[in-house]
Amino acid sequence: MRKNINKLNSTFSIQSFEGGYDKNFSYILTCLKTSESIIIDASLHPSILKLSQENKPSAIFITHSHNDHVKYIKNFDDCFPGIQIVGHPESKLNTSKNNYIPSMHNSTVKVGKLNIKTLHTPGHYFDSICFYLENIIFTGDTMFVGRTGRTISNGSDIEDLYNSIYKTLLSLPKSTIIYPGHNYGEVPSISIRKNIEISPLLQASDKNDFLNKMKDYEKNR
Repeated sequence: MRKNINKLNSTFSIQSFEGGYDKNFSYILTCLKTSESIIIDASLHPSILKLSQENKPSAIFITHSHNDHVKYIKNFDDCFPGIQIVGHPESKLNTSKNNYIPSMHNSTVKVGKLNIKTLHTPGHYFDSICFYLENIIFTGDTMFVGRTGRTISNGSDIEDLYNSIYKTLLSLPKSTIIYPGHNYGEVPSISIRKNIEISPLLQASDKNDFLNKMKDYEKNR
């Protein structure tokens, strides 16, 4: 397990923890004005994140419901009964329990003084969400350092992924820093501008070019 702490400005801090099934990341995002914090993805056990009742998170934001990203939700609920879970309206996690908060595309969720925008980004999985605030975005498995997510499982769609990448994520300011769901790159996080420079999958001229680049990627990976 590896832990990194980034204080990007006077508004918030990010703690990143690596572990889980396959170099998964879980993040703690904290509003520095109110000390309210949330978890991005329940990929690691709460004990690894060294959480306690004194610094308990108010919510878990789920980028998508693949098992490696939601594995420890019950453990969080056991440690912090009733902790809110924020995710896609059609997620399997959206049951009759009243602690699930479905978040619509382009809606805003408040964490302390922070305003976090929900961006639905289907493709890798139908319920994929990215969480965007100020100059950062948590991309889950939609975009990694050096490449996009894959579309090989039930519930994924390569044309949806193209739209999510090229019409949503790449339309954000190029200085935006991405925090992905896995540590698959040479660095744990990267700006969108730099990611475009290093990734052929982010340099497609159109949808057909992207589909061909993805086929080549899968063939040669």
